[in-house]
Amino acid sequence: MCSIIGYRGPRPAARVLVGGLRRMEYRGYDSVGVATGSGGRILVKKGVGRVDGVNDSLRLDALPGHAGIGHTRWATQGAPTGANAHPHASSGARVAIVHNGSITNFEALRGSLEARGHRFASETDSEVIANLLESELGGEGGARGAVMRTVAALEGHYAFAALLDDGTIAAARRRAPLIVGVGDGEHYVSSDVLGFVEYTDDAIYVGDGNIVVIDGGGLAVYGADGAPAEARVTKVSRELAGIYKGDYAHYTLKEISEQPTSIIGAGGDERAIAAAARAIAGAKTVYVVGSGTSHNAAIVAKHLLSAHAGIRAEVIVASELPVHAHSLSGGVMLAISQSGESADMLEAARLASAAGVSVVSLVNHPSSSLARESAQVVRINCGPEIGVAATKSFTSQLAALHRITAELGGPRVDMAAVSRALAGALECDRRARGVAAGLRDMDDVYVLGRGVHYAIASEAALKLKELAYIHAEAMHGGELKHGPLALLDARSRVIVINPPGPTHEDALSDAAKIRARGARTIGIDTADAGEYDEWLRIPECEGWMYPLAEIVPAQLVAYYTALERDTDPDHPRNLAKSVTVR
Repeated sequence: MCSIIGYRGPRPAARVLVGGLRRMEYRGYDSVGVATGSGGRILVKKGVGRVDGVNDSLRLDALPGHAGIGHTRWATQGAPTGANAHPHASSGARVAIVHNGSITNFEALRGSLEARGHRFASETDSEVIANLLESELGGEGGARGAVMRTVAALEGHYAFAALLDDGTIAAARRRAPLIVGVGDGEHYVSSDVLGFVEYTDDAIYVGDGNIVVIDGGGLAVYGADGAPAEARVTKVSRELAGIYKGDYAHYTLKEISEQPTSIIGAGGDERAIAAAARAIAGAKTVYVVGSGTSHNAAIVAKHLLSAHAGIRAEVIVASELPVHAHSLSGGVMLAISQSGESADMLEAARLASAAGVSVVSLVNHPSSSLARESAQVVRINCGPEIGVAATKSFTSQLAALHRITAELGGPRVDMAAVSRALAGALECDRRARGVAAGLRDMDDVYVLGRGVHYAIASEAALKLKELAYIHAEAMHGGELKHGPLALLDARSRVIVINPPGPTHEDALSDAAKIRARGARTIGIDTADAGEYDEWLRIPECEGWMYPLAEIVPAQLVAYYTALERDTDPDHPRNLAKSVTVR
């Protein structure tokens, strides 16, 4: 995923663009660049690194002009180099573009354009858009016609914004997010409302396949056929404008610490919860779909639906759903996604809908692409999450799933009690630092869980991978004797997720077997036990609350291990917040 932004209006464009990119940097941070129009020329500055570092050295924000585009990159096609950084200018210097997504037929397009005299300076698929658009300028329909013919030639999924040498900004989207901000005599285009919400809370969510043109006449939105398209202005939450870290060193720690309050609104209003529950209750089959952290939440959902509602659910990784598409038949897909913009999830939702499967989405952004393609929407409602590794969104996903399950006959959710449980789990901060110090030089960490706690073990392992770059593997406790014990020796560290409940004694037995092989155990439990070399306390609470509480110490351990290993927990290498390429 990458961030794109464009601006045309009375303000100095470069300052607006750099500020917006800084706020959207969670979407990509391999490289950054800005292009502005001034005096009939397009000026481009770009470099490898984070926004502030590149801006300090190149003064991106000093470029002149009142129209421009900007980009932060998460490398997919081509290495993170200065040449591959966006914006990309056309060989005739009449167009510059920024792009998020993937052009699948770029090689054929590039060959055709090179044969017609266009030159390329990068390895990216994105550069074909600039040259293709330039080749269409001067034809019928002005900027609108040129963009129409350009997108007709493109295959794949994308959102792009183009700056023309006359100061016009043109943009288009196909299965990737694009939002227009509408101000007083000024307009923005962005992949995220964070790009412009500091200036305006009026937004237009551009329809899939639509084209945007911003010029001296103002804003116009068209369908792919060139006919005027709906451009409904909606209000976005101004709370996003005040995002800051406060006294926290990193957004990740701030968001871990926010969980006692961020779960309070999980699920949104009662009507949305009830509607989702009705859809699930009436389904012949429930497919629970997610990626990464959301996949781990999907595993929890399977346990909840089975234990409390007697509903059998099939868990599918979003990227794998096309493999199973032939077997989809009626029922409901419960689509779990923080951003609602993941390309894998959007494709899964489309395939499900085509097979007659109703989509119920659990998302943090109610205006996301996934939400707009869903029959029912339940809001995670945890507020903006800037850290790339999901933390508070995970616990809010679990809380929302519990509320849905309660409507299906499960235990009623006391959010105040959940909040107290998470606050109690945060009190292990000092011990988590100590555990992290012991993991600093580890190459491998194992995380054990039984039953529903295996899903939490998977999420704990994922956090260690994402934040601390440690190979961490989740294991079913009962599977130790079927191979994994061969891996363990005195250099091994094993985290045992083990709250009170039906699996507790078996997990203690697992820990004893691990210690007998010389490995060190780290227990996440309500009480210390002789089977643990180290212990991270979670508070006693209702049994169904434990998965929400027990992930908190694991998040803290991953965060502090990242600091021990001198990695940036807010911006893990090679990762982005939501993956809009497949």
